[in-house]
Amino acid sequence: MNTHSAITKKLQALRPDYLDVVNESYMHNVPEGSESHFKVTVVSGEFEGKMLLARHRMVNQCLSEELSGTVHALAIHTMTPDEWFDKSGQSNDSPLCLGGEKS
Repeated sequence: MNTHSAITKKLQALRPDYLDVVNESYMHNVPEGSESHFKVTVVSGEFEGKMLLARHRMVNQCLSEELSGTVHALAIHTMTPDEWFDKSGQSNDSPLCLGGEKS
C-alpha cells in the first residue's frame, strides 16, 4: 500500500465527514514520485469541543507510523462540520517550499 492510501485509510478512524489527502511532495526538493510531504484536511464531529492542538494530536496519533518513517512533513487542517461550513468548504493552501534556504 502506498503512503497516500495508508494515510487515507488510517484517518477513517476519525470518522470524517470530509477528508482530503494531498501529496505535496512535488513542491519540494525530493525525487520524482516521492511520498514525503502531505497536506490533510479532516472535517469531523470528533473535533467538537477540542482545541487545535488536541485535534492535531489525534491526527498525529493515527499516522504515527508514517510520521516516524516515510512522511517528512504534514500540513494538518482540522475542522468541525460547522467550521467547514463557515469556511465555505475551503482549507488554506500550503506555502511554497524554499528548499531549505532562507530568503
